[in-house]
Amino acid sequence: MAQDATTATQLATLLGVTPVAVRRHLDLLESDGLIEPRQPRGQETAGRGRPAKSYRITDAGRDRFHHAYSELAAQAIAQILSAAGTDGLDALAEAHFSPIEHAFGAALETNPSENPADALVEALDAGGYAAQLSQLNRGVQLCQHHCPVADVARLYPELCEIETGLIAKMLGSHVQRLATIAHGDGVCTINIPKGAMA
Repeated sequence: MAQDATTATQLATLLGVTPVAVRRHLDLLESDGLIEPRQPRGQETAGRGRPAKSYRITDAGRDRFHHAYSELAAQAIAQILSAAGTDGLDALAEAHFSPIEHAFGAALETNPSENPADALVEALDAGGYAAQLSQLNRGVQLCQHHCPVADVARLYPELCEIETGLIAKMLGSHVQRLATIAHGDGVCTINIPKGAMA
């Protein structure tokens, strides 16, 4: 059907059941937030009486379906490596991580006295990494409780190495990667020496 919404009658015809049976299911889906009522395009009424109630899937409903974003990203990276080699992967990673680098720089520009490690956590959080710092005797440990690219990084661990290098570059210090979600650890962790927090 070339439209953005569907009525109970249309669904009943398509499925070979009664509109009453379809409406029961539609009511449940609507109460769960998986579909929403919509006015069909170009249709004010369905004959006499009130217009037929139409439905369309919500983002929450769409999320219930299988998505192949990670598979597509892995295929794209394979093509980039085939066409441009490791320089292509470096360029892709740089483009992906540049918003984090930009947010980090903007935070320090806005508040020059802010601890760089704290600014890094804010930038990583904005990028979806759920980051936090833990104090250690010789510095701090950066923990990332989520990795938005973990599925792809499992296939291309170079992404973790590039991210570690970017963090070292932003902080102007050597950092040590200890664990990654992509390699099966519970969190990604990086040790940051005290000198990087001046």
